[in-house]
Amino acid sequence: MGICFSSAQNDGEESDHHAEFAGGNVTLVTTKDAWDQKLSEAKREHKIVIANFSASWCGPCRMITPYYIELSEKHPSLMFLTVDVDELTDFSTQWDIKATPTFFFLRDGDQFDKLVGANKPELLKKINGIVDSESRRHM
Repeated sequence: MGICFSSAQNDGEESDHHAEFAGGNVTLVTTKDAWDQKLSEAKREHKIVIANFSASWCGPCRMITPYYIELSEKHPSLMFLTVDVDELTDFSTQWDIKATPTFFFLRDGDQFDKLVGANKPELLKKINGIVDSESRRHM
């Protein structure tokens, strides 16, 4: 399991990391307003939110991103978001991000689970558990 510890890692270069973090059904959240809008949308549509707090300089984040995108395509009933901790530093601090990637699982805007690190089997297990649980709730 790989993790990167949060720090202000900016080598002065403006990278094209937005394309890396978004794709499939993953939305890159770049503002607090966009976050609030996506959470409101998820509440309206009764969707669970999976929020990936990530960083462009973090190797494990880059490694798990294609898998996260793949999961978003397989599970359209869930809302997949990515937050770049370097772009939304204050916001990420409010979520007490100590390492990246950190995945938060939210229902109606409230956190009910969390996963720290690029652990593909555990991420899949948590998502499958949510999908199974949600399908039983709506029977």
